[in-house]
Amino acid sequence: MTSVPAAPAVTPGESAGIGRRVVAICLDWLASILLSRIIFGQVAYGSAEGSVAVLLLFAAEVIIFTWLMSASFGQRIMGISVLRVDGGRLSLWRIALRTLLICLVIPALVYDSEGRGLQDRAVGSAVFRTRGGAVHSP
Repeated sequence: MTSVPAAPAVTPGESAGIGRRVVAICLDWLASILLSRIIFGQVAYGSAEGSVAVLLLFAAEVIIFTWLMSASFGQRIMGISVLRVDGGRLSLWRIALRTLLICLVIPALVYDSEGRGLQDRAVGSAVFRTRGGAVHSP
């Protein structure tokens, strides 16, 4: 029987602003590019194969880190977490679907008055600022 990772000490706070989200996804993408250059150095940067490698690494990083810590690498640095609307943890299939929708780009660009993108609305999640996150702001 597989065990689910222990829930991190995250208490949902206020909704994370768009600025933190954009910086977080840029950090995730940059980490994926750097990792792809290390792992797939023989593949030409900017080629179709290189682009697919970056996208797959990005999706894997976001899914794994969100499942383990309720936040991707970039989100963790920016002090934000992805949780269910009620504050609970997302299941693995919801995280995978949310990440797939982010990879399609358009759902992430369309969001409601609460700042929830289509990917969040589809899986019942929200992005919250975390208390005691890596980045503190007044």
